[in-house]
Amino acid sequence: MTAGFQLGVIGSLALSVASSVAIVICNKALISTLGFPFATTLTSWHLMVTFCTLHVAQRLHFFEPKAIDGQTVILFGLLNGTSIGLLNLSLGFNSIGFYQMTKLAIIPFTVLLETIFLKKRFSESIKLSLLVLLLGVGIASVTDLNLNLLGSILSGLAIATTCVGQIVSYLTNTIQKKLKVSSTQLLYQSAPYQAAILFATGPFVDQLLTNRSVFAHKYSAPVLVRSQYFIQIHENGIVIIGFIVLSCLIAVSVNFSTFLVIGTTSPVTYQVLGHLKTCLVLSFGYTLLHDPFTLRNILGILIAIFGMALYSYFSVKESKKKSTSDALPVSQMPDKEAEPLLATKDSSDTKKANGLSHDC
Repeated sequence: MTAGFQLGVIGSLALSVASSVAIVICNKALISTLGFPFATTLTSWHLMVTFCTLHVAQRLHFFEPKAIDGQTVILFGLLNGTSIGLLNLSLGFNSIGFYQMTKLAIIPFTVLLETIFLKKRFSESIKLSLLVLLLGVGIASVTDLNLNLLGSILSGLAIATTCVGQIVSYLTNTIQKKLKVSSTQLLYQSAPYQAAILFATGPFVDQLLTNRSVFAHKYSAPVLVRSQYFIQIHENGIVIIGFIVLSCLIAVSVNFSTFLVIGTTSPVTYQVLGHLKTCLVLSFGYTLLHDPFTLRNILGILIAIFGMALYSYFSVKESKKKSTSDALPVSQMPDKEAEPLLATKDSSDTKKANGLSHDC
């Protein structure tokens, strides 16, 4: 059973890396190379296809649905959906390098918010590693050849919403453990809310940012694909539709594998996995999509990745040290109920009203 679990973890890690790298390259090619700039609308399609796929799987009894506290799931869905939408907009208006730096910058800003609002304390080693990370992000961003004001604003909003989402309730890890639901059940419950917020706002946001309407877009118009792999005019636009379908299918894999990895591994493992994704995405961005770069830009990216590696190393080291020092015999462990994820005046009544029970 242990061997099977380890094999499952390895499989989920491999799926997470492959799908995460593929979705970035596919979306960037679709948005920048193929001329389909509607990133927010595309993200809503991703989430709708993900929900429909899970609904079919549920009807075929691959997993059983489980009632979850509505307030928690809605909050999680809205925050996560907004975060994903803004990150995809950042990808559309920036280079892949700048987009990856945006994702790396999320961690130090999350630590800053935890320090200010949650009064958490971090060691000097952690602070030093985050300063190195921010230095690299700063150098890579300032020297980026595609740097622009709108893309920078979207990246800032993406960082803000993602940090807030991570602060609110520890999101996936906490919900899964406290509500005793699997990653698939949580994704199935939250996907409709994530899709709804982007489906309702996506066309308007995209039109505001691009001055083009997704409803008026001519999918059958001739498309000149400027790439060493596609150097011809496609008269029927099949390439665009094909990339949209491919993007949605990969998104199903990304969403599922992300929840699977977070549900079966530690947050630190997921962060370290992110380093590999970052390196692969940047490599494919420069080689396949020919993103412009300078030596200073590459230097900044390398410094940022080095800072991220330092942060992970010190986090793992301090986590092990803390778990060893905090270990208590079973007889000395406090016996008290865990607090609800979102405190209310009468949490027991809320659980009953939403059908949440530990017996199910």
